[in-house]
Amino acid sequence: MYAIVRSGGRQHKVAVGDVVEIDRVAEEVGASVELQPLLVVDGGAVTSDAKSLGRVSVTAEVLGETKGPKLHILHYKNKTGYKRHQGHRQHYTRVRVTGINA
Repeated sequence: MYAIVRSGGRQHKVAVGDVVEIDRVAEEVGASVELQPLLVVDGGAVTSDAKSLGRVSVTAEVLGETKGPKLHILHYKNKTGYKRHQGHRQHYTRVRVTGINA
């Protein structure tokens, strides 16, 4: 059994016991969060309609926070001496899926 869940505008394929990095959530380590399911596959049965998904819950336990890779942004204009360098690291939360209740 696995599910496709939405978190922060991204979709993740998860099963019970999987550890996934989702966009940062403001929860403490050890707290439980509920993820919104978009699709649930249980053997040959596929559930994707909103009415049936309203009864499905995907729960996960927060393991900690991490950062993504460093992205380098460089602005440059020719012949003017204009250069600007900026960096960015996205914040993520690591979660372990504890249950898919269909």
